[in-house]
Amino acid sequence: MSLRTLVLLKPDAVRRGLVGAILSRYEAKGLTIVAMEQRTIDAAVADRHYAEHVEKAFYPPLRDFVTSGPLVALVLEGDEAVEIVRALNGATDGRKAAPGTIRGDYSISNQQNLVHGSDSPESAEREIAIWFPGL
Repeated sequence: MSLRTLVLLKPDAVRRGLVGAILSRYEAKGLTIVAMEQRTIDAAVADRHYAEHVEKAFYPPLRDFVTSGPLVALVLEGDEAVEIVRALNGATDGRKAAPGTIRGDYSISNQQNLVHGSDSPESAEREIAIWFPGL
């Protein structure tokens, strides 16, 4: 069954010129780009996206980071898209992510970790509605 997931290429990925390299990994795996847009977000969008984290101590620096510059939001589609994207992305902490994953190959940070991928089909549905309400 074909599923969709939301992916964010965070401001560090854009700043470092890694958008093409990261996108090519998703495409090489067989995922299809359904929608994609570069944009800069404000705190209100960040708060909606990260609603479950807003009250946590680590969130204010994350909000500052994700609103610090342009990012690329995209919707990917494919068989088990949520799980595949999470496997390609690697562990949240880039310092602990396995080599061969996006974070393992390109990130040495827990917070500035290049990418976000929905963690479940339910989260993907909620997040896609925030970023691409027309889908």
